Amino acid sequence: MEQLQKFRDKYKLNFPLAGDTSHSMLEAYGVWQEKNLYGQKSMGIVRTTYVIDPKGKIRNVFPKVKVEGHAQEILAALRA
Repeated sequence: MEQLQKFRDKYKLNFPLAGDTSHSMLEAYGVWQEKNLYGQKSMGIVRTTYVIDPKGKIRNVFPKVKVEGHAQEILAALRA
């Protein structure tokens, strides 16, 4: 997806990003959920980070991610 490639290039990321326009992967991981913003309900992505090892095993899950401090939280988990 061109949009993901632009994002990856902009932030100089060195890992693959996944796009899911059908929401099938989002639903499988349980992150496509009903959200409530100012009384308006809609479906959307609940920010969650999954750390997946080279063999495809989920090593860490960080639900309901808050942006501030999250990178440091992930780095600490990877170093543990």
